[in-house]
Amino acid sequence: MKKLLNYTLIGIFALIPVVVILQIILFVKDRFTDLFRFVYGYSDNYFVTFLLFGFSFTLITFIGHRVSLGRFSIIATFEELICRIPILSTIYRVTKKLVQMVAGHELQEPREVVYVEYPKDGLWVPAYVTNKIEDRYVLFVPTSPNPTSGFALIVHESKIVKSAMSIEQVTSFIISVGSDYEKSGEAIKLRV
Repeated sequence: MKKLLNYTLIGIFALIPVVVILQIILFVKDRFTDLFRFVYGYSDNYFVTFLLFGFSFTLITFIGHRVSLGRFSIIATFEELICRIPILSTIYRVTKKLVQMVAGHELQEPREVVYVEYPKDGLWVPAYVTNKIEDRYVLFVPTSPNPTSGFALIVHESKIVKSAMSIEQVTSFIISVGSDYEKSGEAIKLRV
């Protein structure tokens, strides 16, 4: 009976990643279907609906191309307008920086991963470097298993240990609750 329960647990844990991926696929499919129904509700014609989707795709691609060249004045005008509205300017600026950081378009500093002692000395956690101000590092310490929640810290450079892990590797480490640790040799370097 004990072996049977053990195999059942192993089977459940083996299926969890598959179920998570299927849920993401179903979520994206549902959002796309909702969008299709919304557009189709206006025209009630499949040809017009697909034409609208094609036009939207072309327009978004054109805007992306122009923005990447720095030649899209409508976006710049919109940014100037938003920057004059107190609360919206803060939300827009922070959102834009987060999107640029995640997408890898932040040109000032390359994204890097470090270890920091948190929440107390002797306990090491990986952290994303989000900013650097002189000899201070601004870090985001994600929580497991959801790397989108966590803590923002400002620490002196003497309090960190640089890591060779990439953003993808540390994210995998956090989501897997430490079981996927490609640079496990780095743990020995951390002082106690």
